[in-house]
This record gives sequence, structure tokens and C-alpha cells, in this order.
Amino acid sequence: MKQLKVENLTKTYGEKSLFEDVTFAITEGERIGVIGVNGTGKSTLLSIIAGMEEGDKGAITKAKDYTIGFLAQDPVLMDEHTVLEEVFQGETRALQAVRKYEQVLLEMAIDPDDTKLHDRFTEAQHAMDATNAWDVNTDAKTILDRLGITDLTAKVGSLSGGQRKRVGLAKVMIETPDLLILDEPTNHLDFTSIRFLEDYLNRFRGAVLLVTHDRYFLDRVTNHMLEIDRGTAYRYVGNYEKFMESKAIRMENEMREGEKNRNLYRKELAWMRRGAKARSTKQKARQDRFSDLEGKVKSKTDDTELQLDFATSRLGKQVFTLENVDKRFAEKHVLQDFSLIIQPGERIGITGNNGTGKSTLLNMLAGRVTPDAGEISTGQTVRIGYYTQQNEEMDPDQRMIAYLQEASEVVKTSDGEVVSVSNMLERFLFPPITHGKKIGSLSGGEKRRLFLLKILMERPNVLLLDEPTNDLDTQTLTVLEDYLETFNGTVITVSHDRYFLDKIARKLLVFTGIGQIETYLGEYSDFLTDYESRKGKSKMFAMEPEKEVVVEEKPKEKVKHTFEEKREWTEIEGLIEAQEAKITTINADLETVGADFTKANELNSALLEAETELERLMERWEYLSQFAD
Repeated sequence: MKQLKVENLTKTYGEKSLFEDVTFAITEGERIGVIGVNGTGKSTLLSIIAGMEEGDKGAITKAKDYTIGFLAQDPVLMDEHTVLEEVFQGETRALQAVRKYEQVLLEMAIDPDDTKLHDRFTEAQHAMDATNAWDVNTDAKTILDRLGITDLTAKVGSLSGGQRKRVGLAKVMIETPDLLILDEPTNHLDFTSIRFLEDYLNRFRGAVLLVTHDRYFLDRVTNHMLEIDRGTAYRYVGNYEKFMESKAIRMENEMREGEKNRNLYRKELAWMRRGAKARSTKQKARQDRFSDLEGKVKSKTDDTELQLDFATSRLGKQVFTLENVDKRFAEKHVLQDFSLIIQPGERIGITGNNGTGKSTLLNMLAGRVTPDAGEISTGQTVRIGYYTQQNEEMDPDQRMIAYLQEASEVVKTSDGEVVSVSNMLERFLFPPITHGKKIGSLSGGEKRRLFLLKILMERPNVLLLDEPTNDLDTQTLTVLEDYLETFNGTVITVSHDRYFLDKIARKLLVFTGIGQIETYLGEYSDFLTDYESRKGKSKMFAMEPEKEVVVEEKPKEKVKHTFEEKREWTEIEGLIEAQEAKITTINADLETVGADFTKANELNSALLEAETELERLMERWEYLSQFAD
């Protein structure tokens, strides 16, 4: 069984220690979720294990033939490659064969009568047979299709950021390495793509190490959790739910130990203050023990939980009224004759395809975009706090504390307590030593946390949140969700995060992509279940370009099979029939297995594998049938 070992790994940036003497192993079949507050080094840890960075000390040991696939938050791809060329950039023999095969297919499409190309095509076919690369080729196209990438000839340089991320994800999935490392793989994925990725990782035979904010995803995929907390790594067996249970027990034990240390600390402090002039060896030992206790007590008291407690300004009876609002960008209809009354205290979730106008609606509510027709009325008492997808202009040379003082010198909490900006930074998990740091030295997640703090300090009574889960860690999200439940105002949020929407939203505005918005009362998970039961596979959540206000030249619509797809189409019905026959045989064997539980387990595993393969073939048949002659 293949294994990678991390031993005594330490990493610092300047004065900041990310983690120290971290030791753990990753074994085949383990799917490990890495969790921790933003800025604790999760992405750095993944990057070091992938060989992209080096630790200050420690070692990573693995077999010589051990392979790693790494998806960074912003994957580095070759702009001049087509999607298919980039996906097949791995160096396995099978991928090399696929590259040559795909290249000759492209050339034959241009000049089908060239006899030399036919010879090269025959050679490429033999190489595909020799390396069993046919499945790789088919799987690659299926994965790309399921991730929402349909134009395989598009240049990578022409893709949006979200599309590049999905191409990078497909690339590492196709390589099937021993260890798959994924940094925020669910960003820019719709619901159906996330479900596909969940199924893929649950069937993946190697090991998986991933960072994600998506707690449903963690719960359904992981079987181990690794928490980075105060520079130490804690390993837990089980998924996210089990992790929460185990962490609660650990924190309870630490609190008991902390209280015991504090009592002993007080006694030792009283003894030290008596100031005996003559210090014996035994007394020196007590001083040393006092110093040790002091460190333990301070480390516990400094470890404050993230706290959100802000007074809000009064909100009147009117929030927003939209009457017959219409909005277009070139030929794209974003909103069409849309009317809505938003009440005080409402919790509204906005979801749907990327690029259909969700952020545009928030921008219109915030007064940043004007509708083409219709009217938006805003209540006189409305005070908006707008958490946008990107931080608003942040001067990298500005100090953190000065950035917040632009909003207010002090903060008033809901119970009337007046808190200084410095104390508020500490409540947001920024230790005092960091308050004078320049914003440019912060991690991406820390900047987002600072941006959120500034917005809440301005005492809004209406919160507009655009994809808040993309860059905030799970601990910050949990506390934010708890705060929003008691927030004395209106919350309107754009998100694809199932967990976040389930906890926050009681009404959904679902953008269909044709200027229409469906309203759904209830939780997001219930909506997805209802929609899938009514419509089958949800087309509503097919991926589209992220940029909403950019008019792009439409790619040529695909109307027929490629050369390879013609071959696949002639064979696929036979493969489906063979798979159905296999399932029938296994079911018959299960009926006669009797009390042989070992055999029954083997047959059940074979049945699950056969049904999964049949589902894949049926989905591929559905896709190919669209272009059949």
C-alpha cells in the first residue's frame, strides 16, 4: 500500500510561524480534508507536499515511483494550448499516446486525403491500443463535459478564471496519480459538477488531500480531517461531522486543563511576588515551572474564538421595491420585467448559472448599476454593507489598523459596549503583533476577513453578500452564519454553497439565464431535490462564463460528431447492453448466495461498480446522441 510521510515539517514567513514540527502520513485510500483559519498555512502545506515550495525544515518521504497531481487555487496553464492539449500534458505513456492521436485527428479534419496522415493515424491507433489509452481519451472528454467545458478546441488563454480552474481540475483528475492534492476545487463549480466531483473522489483509488470551504463536500468526501491550529496539526478520523464532534471534545479537555493551569499559575504568581531574596536550586526550579505555566496560560487565553457582535442602525418598514425592472448587456437579457418587494428581516439567497446576472442584481440594489427600464426604490433608513466578490481598493502599503479607522475609531456592540479598533482586530483573530502590518503582507483569506470586518464596523442594516464562502475559512463562516441568524436587518446573498444557503436563506431567487427569476420558499437543498425530481438532470446549473458584463464572440455551435466520436457512437450501445447483462447476472448470483456473507459483499461491490459504469455510459450516450446523423 503506497504512502507519503510528512515528518517534522516547519514553515515560517518572516516573523510569522505557520506550522511547526508537523508530522503525519497519507495512505492510499485516505481522503483527508485540511481545515484551519485563513492564514494558518493550509495552501502552503499543500504546495510543499506537492513539491512547489520548500519547508524550512523537516522531510517528505515517498517511493520513487510515487506520483502527485496538484490543483492550485490559481492553476498555471499554457495559454497557447487548446483545452484538450492542456488536459493531456501529463507524461504517462497513455497521455503521450492520446496527444499524438488527437493531433493527427485535427490534421486529418483539415486534410482528410493526405495518405501520410492516414499512416500516422494507424500508428497512433496502435499506440493507443498498446497503452490502453482509449479509456483515458473517453474519460477525459467525459470529465470535461461534466465540468462544463464543451469547446475542447478553445485556447486556454481565452478562458475565464473559473473555466481555467475547471480545466486544471480535469487535468489532474485524468492523470490518476497516487496522491491528488486539491486546493479549493469546488470554487467556480455548479451543483451538478460538485456532485460529479464528489462521486469521482469517492471512487478514486489513490489518496486525496484537499482544502475546501464547502462543508457538505467535506462531509461527503473525506474520511480523515487534518486541522492546523496554532501551528500544530491535529488528525481526526472521519468526515467533517465527526471532526466537529471530536474537536468539541478536544476543546472541552483543553478548557479543563487550562483552568487547572490557571489555578496553579495564580498560586505560583503569588509565590513569585513574595520575592524571597535567597533562591535555592529548588526555588529556581519553581521559577522555571512558573515560566512554563505562564506560556501555557497565555497561549490559552490568547486563543480567542472569532467574535461577531456589532450594533446595527435602525431599519424602517421599506427596504427595496423593484417594479418592472429590465436590464440587458448587449444581446444578453439579464432581467426582464422583474418586480419584487424585499421586506425588513428577510433572508434571501440568490443562485443559478454563472453569468446570468446575480451580481448585477446586487449591484443595482447597491446603486452601482442602473436598470434600463423600471424602477428600484430604496428605503430612507437603509444602510447597505456590500461584501463584493473582490475586495474594494485596498492599499497594500496601508497598515491594517489605519484601514479600519477609515470606518470608525471605535465599535459599539449590540449590548452597548464600546470596543477599540485594536480589540476588534483581536476578536477577528488578528493578534496584536500584526495590527501594524501592511495589508500587502496578508494572505488572500486574511484580506477577505479584514474586508468583512470593515463592512460590519460601518453598522449596516442591510447586508449584500456576493459569494462570501469563496475565500473565508470554515471557522469564520460558521461564526458569520451564527451572527447572521441574529442580525437585526435584511440579508441578501449570492452563493452556490449549499451549506451556507441552507443555514441562511429562507427564500431563493433562482436565475434561469433567460432574464427570468424563479422564487422558491424553503431551503436550497430542498429546492435542488425538488428541481431534480421534476426535471431530471438539472440543466439550470450548467456552467457559463463568470464575467457577466463582457460581450464575447459566440463560438461555433457544435453540430456533428468528431472522427473519434463517430467510432465511439457505433460501439456505445453494445457496451451498454453488455453492462446491463452483467448487472442481471450479478443480481441473479446474489439471489443464490445464501449465508456466504463474504461472497455477498464481493457481489455487492461488483454490482455497485457495474451500475456506476452503466450510469457513465448512459450519460455519454445522451451526449453523443445530440450529434448523431
